[in-house]
Amino acid sequence: MTSDGSVDSSSFKDPQIARYEFKRALEELRGIKGRATELVSLYVPPGRAISDVSNYLRNEYAQSSNIKSRTTRKNVMWAIESLLGKLKTFKEPPENGVVFFVGTRALSGDQSEPVSYVIIPPEPINTYLYRCDSEFFLKPLEEMLAEKETYGLIVIDRKEATIGLVKGKRIQVQLNLQSQVPSKHGRGGQSQRRFERLIEDAANEFFKRVADHVTELWLPILKDIKGVLIGGPGYTKVFFYEQDYLHHEIKKKVVDTFDTGYTDEYGLKELVEKASEAVEGMSLAKEKKLVQRLMKEVIKPDSGLSAYGEDEVRHFLQIGAVDTLLISEALRKYRIKLKCPSCGYEEKEITVSDPNYEPGKCPKCNVLEQIVEKTDIIEELSKLAEASSSKVELISADSDEGEMLLKAFGGIAAILRFKGGAR
Repeated sequence: MTSDGSVDSSSFKDPQIARYEFKRALEELRGIKGRATELVSLYVPPGRAISDVSNYLRNEYAQSSNIKSRTTRKNVMWAIESLLGKLKTFKEPPENGVVFFVGTRALSGDQSEPVSYVIIPPEPINTYLYRCDSEFFLKPLEEMLAEKETYGLIVIDRKEATIGLVKGKRIQVQLNLQSQVPSKHGRGGQSQRRFERLIEDAANEFFKRVADHVTELWLPILKDIKGVLIGGPGYTKVFFYEQDYLHHEIKKKVVDTFDTGYTDEYGLKELVEKASEAVEGMSLAKEKKLVQRLMKEVIKPDSGLSAYGEDEVRHFLQIGAVDTLLISEALRKYRIKLKCPSCGYEEKEITVSDPNYEPGKCPKCNVLEQIVEKTDIIEELSKLAEASSSKVELISADSDEGEMLLKAFGGIAAILRFKGGAR
């Protein structure tokens, strides 16, 4: 994100970083509140004439003169004037359209400040919209963040089955089912054969019940499911698949069956790991392998070809020694410079985790300080990586490996090309 709040998702070479920038901008916008209807959201879709939008805003400007509150009227009119000025920089909307967020943000006490953002989204927007409210209208953009890569997961044996989805980098457990299939016993003769038939009937009913739940859960969203993975111990998973218990449309999407030792929530995680080679490019499986590769280096003498922590990783990036930079998606770390607008006093550089951090008062003259420079650590390290042709991988915190990267390594680590130049 630039210092003026602009985000162009098409300007980043790495799609992961583009997505992160877009996501971070929405987080920041979500935290902005106005005291009244002083925050204006304007969505301009591709193909919309800029002149039409400007004419609409001029009409809204005239209407806003009727707002009763003097402060609200002043702030809304300023926002519309600002929008009209920004529109002059566009001959036509970009390929995906453009979204403007302008208004007056309420700060602590009676303080407030003007805010202005221009977002060029990663996907086309379909609707022209103007809205004045006490918060920005973000729903159309938030829908673009929904994970597109979805796989159906089933782990099953005769005792238990668990149904779930893996969406991008997150495993979602949908349902766990326990069967009533009795255990086999050692009696012989007709009693044993009759009991075995009862067992088979009970297993058959359990498999039907599992398949019915799968149909109920997945058929309405089947167009969004890229593939189906089935796991479990022994032959049961293969039998369940081959005997046509599954709805025919769901069965068409089965990628393969895989051996897992468990049929509970852990079994779903195990299934994703086992299927990683068969399903090339599955995001969650890919990031698990990367963190596991990092850990193999960490446990070597002198930490092998690994580095972790902001300072150490920055050093290796600067000397071109990083092969792959691993950053937690959950990391929020900003370096901020503060300055007093009254006496000019400058605070030492500080590090914060809140994207909507509010400065305190100047220790010299008690006037509210202002942020004069704000650097996103993820963006900064990613640019260093790009400059040295290092790969960048954003790791979610939803997996065990991702959580470990965040908690054990502060969310920043690297797999190195070489260890030369270590400090």
